[in-house]
Amino acid sequence: MERLQVLKGTFCSLDAFQKQLLIGSAVAAGGILAYMVQKRRQVKSIPLGEGWWGAGEKPLSEDDQIYPFKVQTSDEEIEDLHERIDRTRYADPLEDSCFQYGFNSTHLKKVVSYWRHTFDWKKQVEVLNKYPHFKTKIEGLDVHFIHVQPPHRDNQKVLPLMLVHGWPGSFYEFYRILPLLTENQDGVVFEVICPSIPGYAFSEASHKQGFNSLAAARIFLTLMERLGFSQFYLQGGDWGSLITTNMSQMKPQCVKGLHLNMCMSNKGFKVMLSLIIGPYLPFLVGLSREDVRRLFPFFEKNVWEILKESGYLHIQATKPDTAGCGANDSPVGLAAYILEKFSTWTDNRNRDLEDGGLERKFSLDDLLTNVMIYWTTGSIVSSMRFYKENFKGNPDNRVDAKTGIFVPTGLAAFPNELLHCPKSWAQIRYRNIQSYNYMPRGGHFAAFEEPQLLANDFVQFVKKVEKF
Repeated sequence: MERLQVLKGTFCSLDAFQKQLLIGSAVAAGGILAYMVQKRRQVKSIPLGEGWWGAGEKPLSEDDQIYPFKVQTSDEEIEDLHERIDRTRYADPLEDSCFQYGFNSTHLKKVVSYWRHTFDWKKQVEVLNKYPHFKTKIEGLDVHFIHVQPPHRDNQKVLPLMLVHGWPGSFYEFYRILPLLTENQDGVVFEVICPSIPGYAFSEASHKQGFNSLAAARIFLTLMERLGFSQFYLQGGDWGSLITTNMSQMKPQCVKGLHLNMCMSNKGFKVMLSLIIGPYLPFLVGLSREDVRRLFPFFEKNVWEILKESGYLHIQATKPDTAGCGANDSPVGLAAYILEKFSTWTDNRNRDLEDGGLERKFSLDDLLTNVMIYWTTGSIVSSMRFYKENFKGNPDNRVDAKTGIFVPTGLAAFPNELLHCPKSWAQIRYRNIQSYNYMPRGGHFAAFEEPQLLANDFVQFVKKVEKF
């Protein structure tokens, strides 16, 4: 009260000109503040751009038809696989090393024995063909996708949804969650499109340099338009989170909602302040107790741990053709390289287990099916090149890194994800977060590991957006 009286007295002592100047300054400051708030809320987008990634020169016209596709195999393909497996030379593991040095070769021999003598690729091909596959030519590339219609559409709101995978996954990651999304969920049901990123699985790889997440996003927007969808939902993790984010930035008017199970937003003063104050007074910097538990000690969990798990990223982002050379020729080398990620990225404590905890969340049939998708398509090198293309320059200087995301957004924070992103950090980039939930269990491959948890979180997010 005393301060108020002092301010009042001070104001009264000013002459008329000084009062007008002070009032004018206050109004101007208020106007600037209002403008800044309005500008922050303004929906921004990034340029759509254009590209041509086919071999040779761009033709005058391109076939835009959609053609059915079927996964196939042959006895010759399987015999070649078995011959290569039989010629494998293994290195002996260190004593008591478990998975601390990578995929332990003692357990690798057991997995490979199952692959060689029990795994039925022809049967798994039938599983892959359970859903309708298609291909269509976009920007010079044959783009593969599966398109799953809900079995029952009567008296239900059918919403289009695109699910986008990452590395070293594939469209097959979503086979567990698809039945949960295409069946009735309290009146909500989804028509789901799962494309393969160009260079992955059955999507043709780029023949030219520069194919990054922005190019993939533009191609997938074209795909949705070609399928007749003017508005749709998006969901992704790993590369899928970046691609779907870019799609939301390019055409926010088309994206009804964006749901992610991996989010990167760790730059700026707000983040730095969180790291300094967060361990002691988390509520002052927008952190919850769960954020503190997942983030700190920060160096141990977010620097040292990432250094241990990011060697693959450095070589793939610099010399992908070298990184993938051996795996492209050796099925066992390919399996070890891919499956080690399904061990550690599911839960880094799996490094202390003799079997890497692989079958705690997955069956060998499912894991080897994903490996076989890479093997039979010869796509390991082209999938690695996606890292090189996205890290050619400083990612922070890209237009998408400098542009906010304004579409309704839902985030599912799984406890064993490689990096945790608190809601307060996510809000720096994602300006319209409708849902942020801490998942009780699960890691990097959310749809593959915990399909029910992810489906439930996605559905509740959609209901908020749709105002059910």
